[in-house]
Amino acid sequence: MNFYFAPMEGLTGYIYRNAHNAFFNNVDKYFSPFIVANQSNSFKTKELRDVLPENNQGLVLIPQLLTNNAKDFTHMSKKLKQLGYNEVNLNLGCPSGTVVSKNRGSGFLSKTKELDEFLEEIFSEAVTKISIKTRIGKDSPEEFYNLIEIFNKYPMEELIIHPRIQKDFYKNKPNMEIFKEALILSKNPICYNGDIFKVKDYENFSKDFTSVQTLMLGRGLLANPGLIGDIKNNTKPEKKLLKDFHDKIYEDYKEVLFGDKNVLFRMKELWFYMLPRFSSNEKYAKKIRKSERLYDYDAAVFSLFRDQDILEN
Repeated sequence: MNFYFAPMEGLTGYIYRNAHNAFFNNVDKYFSPFIVANQSNSFKTKELRDVLPENNQGLVLIPQLLTNNAKDFTHMSKKLKQLGYNEVNLNLGCPSGTVVSKNRGSGFLSKTKELDEFLEEIFSEAVTKISIKTRIGKDSPEEFYNLIEIFNKYPMEELIIHPRIQKDFYKNKPNMEIFKEALILSKNPICYNGDIFKVKDYENFSKDFTSVQTLMLGRGLLANPGLIGDIKNNTKPEKKLLKDFHDKIYEDYKEVLFGDKNVLFRMKELWFYMLPRFSSNEKYAKKIRKSERLYDYDAAVFSLFRDQDILEN
C-alpha cells in the first residue's frame, strides 16, 4: 500500500513535513497546502518558502494548486517545473465557503462545462504530470456520474477521491457506494481519501476494497503522526517518540516565527488534533488553549506528556 499525507492549510507546511519525515519516514508523497495560482512572475514569500526544494529534502512533495483559470494553472505549473517538480495536483476538494464562493475547490464541481474546458486546456498545455484531488460533487452524490465522464477524458497521474460532497464538509460518513462505482468507472488510477483514523479503519477499508493500493490520510495522521507505522508494523503508539516529534516542530517554529503569539497559534492548531489521543486530556487541553506565553505552554505540555498515556489505536 502507498500512503500519502493530505494537505492541510496552516498545518502541514514544510516545518511539519520535515519533522514528520525525520521521525516516521513512511509517507510516499506529501502534498503541499494549496497555492492559489495566478499570473504573477513570483511566488508569495510564504508559498515559495514552503515549496523550495531545499526546504523539502529527503521527501517527495507534490505542490497543490487552487484555481479555476487554466492559464493561471499552466503558468504556475511552469514555475513549479523550474523548481524541479514533475507533478502538480489540482484542488477540486476544498469545501471552505470562501473558496467555494469563487467557484474554486469543490465549488468548481458544479460548473461542469467550465470544468471540462478548463481540464482540456491544462492537459493540452501540461508541462508536468497532473493529479486531481476531488470530492464527489457539490450538492449531490449523483453529480459524480457526470464528473467521472469528464475526468475520464484526461490522462491524469491519479484521481484522489474524498467521497463526500462539498455540503458535507467533514460531517456525515464517506459515501462508499459512490466510491465503489468510481473504481469501476474510472479510467485513471484511484487513490482513496477519507476517515482513516485508526488501524481498524484501515483494516476494514482494505478488506472491502482489495484493489485499492493508494491511501491519502489527513486528519488521522495529524491526530496520530505514527498511524502509518502502526498500520504497517502493528505497533503501539510511543509517547516519547510523539514528544520528540512535537519538540522538533515547536523548536523549528520558534526559529522562523516572531513572537509567542504566532508560535502558540501554530502549536494550538496541532493540539486540536492530537489531544484526543491522550487519556483524561480535558484539564491539559484547557491549559494549552489558555496559554498566552511560551512559559505557560511549556508547563502544560510537559505535564500532559508526564501524566497521561496515549490511547490505543
